[in-house]
Amino acid sequence: MAEAPGARQLVLIPSYNTGPLLPETVRAARAAWAPVWVVIDGSTDGSDALLRAAVQDDPECRLIRLPANGGKGAAVLAGLQEAAAAGFTHALVMDADGQHPAAAIGHFMAASAAAPAALILGRPVFGPEAPQLRVRGRRISNWWANLETLGAGIGDSLFGFRVYPIAPLLRVMRRGGRMRRFDFDPEAAVRLAWAGLPLANIPAPVRYLKAEDGGVSHFRYGRDNALLTWMHIRLVLGMLLRLPWLIARRLRRGTPAPPPAPVTRP
Repeated sequence: MAEAPGARQLVLIPSYNTGPLLPETVRAARAAWAPVWVVIDGSTDGSDALLRAAVQDDPECRLIRLPANGGKGAAVLAGLQEAAAAGFTHALVMDADGQHPAAAIGHFMAASAAAPAALILGRPVFGPEAPQLRVRGRRISNWWANLETLGAGIGDSLFGFRVYPIAPLLRVMRRGGRMRRFDFDPEAAVRLAWAGLPLANIPAPVRYLKAEDGGVSHFRYGRDNALLTWMHIRLVLGMLLRLPWLIARRLRRGTPAPPPAPVTRP
């Protein structure tokens, strides 16, 4: 499927040591959309060579290689800057590890074309294979994100299958050195909500792969939970600074208040 009239949309896939899953993910994305750009974030596992061989005759697939691993947000930022310079207006960002539904790309792009000012958020639909620790743990981050935006409507703060308007996201990311690693997805949603972007949530299935099936995760519970904790502290402080404006906006829009505290046990 090609981009909708009036918009310049691309699929952007950041990748770090994704292994053989990377060419599979890109092939699935290309079957759904053109163009597809892949940012190789300092990978050392040879996955970039596998992908280069797989797409060497495909003019709609572009590889951007970063010399060192900087994190997901840094890879997305590098891709967005080049996309903006090339005249693209919107980017659907998806993971390289096969978890995100390439078949839903066209649906998400159509939603973005119908509401180009909006942030189109995927809301994950988990299968029985999803690790319950991950499923329950994200409820905490979702609760904080909705508190920090006074219930702006972030359905899931951690799910990375999204369509971003490029210009406002670049403005947010260029203000500082934040949002470069696993803090990218939740902080991007919160700060774009603060910036006044409309939010739309669309259900999307999630596929969790076991290690023996090629599944790859670079999330480290201690390191990255500490990163997310510090991020939420910063965002709560930012929310307090914006509180009068956020309350006024919520009253104007009739947005519901933040949900009750999360339950972390089934």
